[in-house]
Amino acid sequence: MRHIILTALTLNLTFTAVADEIAENDVRNAIAKAIPWLEQGAAGSSKENQCFTCHTHALPILAIVEARQHGFEIDEANLKAQLNHTLAHLERGKQQYIDGKGQGGQVLTAGYALWALDDGHVERNETTDAVIRYVLNHQKDKGHWVKNGRRPPSDGSPFTANYVALRTVVDFDAGDLSELKTSRVEAAEKWLLNTKPKDTEDAVFQLKALHRIESNKDAISGGIKALTAQQKQNGGWAQTPDMEADAYATGTVLATLLKEGQLLPSDPVAVSGVRYLLDSQQENGTWHVVTRADGFQPYYETGFPYDEDQFLSTAASSWATIALLRTLPEAPSPSETSIAK
Repeated sequence: MRHIILTALTLNLTFTAVADEIAENDVRNAIAKAIPWLEQGAAGSSKENQCFTCHTHALPILAIVEARQHGFEIDEANLKAQLNHTLAHLERGKQQYIDGKGQGGQVLTAGYALWALDDGHVERNETTDAVIRYVLNHQKDKGHWVKNGRRPPSDGSPFTANYVALRTVVDFDAGDLSELKTSRVEAAEKWLLNTKPKDTEDAVFQLKALHRIESNKDAISGGIKALTAQQKQNGGWAQTPDMEADAYATGTVLATLLKEGQLLPSDPVAVSGVRYLLDSQQENGTWHVVTRADGFQPYYETGFPYDEDQFLSTAASSWATIALLRTLPEAPSPSETSIAK
């Protein structure tokens, strides 16, 4: 059995490292327990609400697709249904995107939806092209993208909005809008390099955005060091400096450091983060994170635990699952789902 081993203290760590080892099988069991809940949360949200949401559709889709890439069994029919649900939401707003108005959530909704569809290997069509053009033109007078929201940690972070927008813009064959694409990337990069993150969500998506546009190595290295330094003694990360560690912040940071930061699973930082996630996972296989968002939407039940905390807990469980998956080797996967119409 392969093990992830923490062997020593390193000078740059802010916590006390304790010799430990994590069996790969423990990580796999944790992931396997989480997957059905993510599928349930997404399906339940679709049943109760025709709208696409970032927390109950996009993030579970990203986690489920990545799980399949690592050889885990998933409900293929459910994945296809959630991808169709996401695309149907964009199709209902197609004319709004063509008119430059977008849908509720604006660039955050558009960017997360396109991210989910892209990971799900959904072919581009007239609707997705309209959404892409909307993102490219949205707030072009400001240079970077602005998203004001009342639902932290994800809704309200301008860094998150800029990452999902840049992810769309960078991957888009702009054609007659190539000059606009170039100017938007350049303006967003300038903003990213000159704006200080206020919390962990900001810092995570600043790093992801800088990495996505292949910004200068010093800035990316600085972002990696800053996130690493914020790790708490228990191995987790907190959403803000005055909060305790939780699975949402830990999942987003660890998943990002393992990918964009090229952190090795055997690194003490990664091992301590994995240990925190395993220790904080509930018996049912989910992670519970208490919401701090101002609610303005009617509450509805998706079947995921924790009542009013279930939306953030679904997002947290998705990120925690993604982080754990990135400590494992990828495996040959079955044929990929496509819902091209």
